[in-house]
Amino acid sequence: MGIIKVNKIKVHAFHGCMPEETAIGTKFEVNVHIETDFSEAAKNDDLTKTVDYVTVREIVEREMTIPSKLIENVGQRIKDALYLEIPLIDSCTVEVVKFNAPMGGDVESVGVIV
Repeated sequence: MGIIKVNKIKVHAFHGCMPEETAIGTKFEVNVHIETDFSEAAKNDDLTKTVDYVTVREIVEREMTIPSKLIENVGQRIKDALYLEIPLIDSCTVEVVKFNAPMGGDVESVGVIV
């Protein structure tokens, strides 16, 4: 068993409950932590026996283009798509970080881990 991390996938997206969030959008960052058995890939230098980082990034970017009110929903959608499209995943966590959330205070970011 091993861990693959795809960190700080940066996207501009349109998630939120406020009208300006869905019109203007803001910066997001997504971190994916995957547990998988990549021992055969490591032994044989074979990409087909492990999780392809490019596929992970593509799934994240695709799901981030679908507007949601809640980042909880976005994170769950990304996680569901990862499991559906990459059968080698044993378990995973997805962190969605939203910058500049309109909260009326000095807060750098908010986030959820699914």
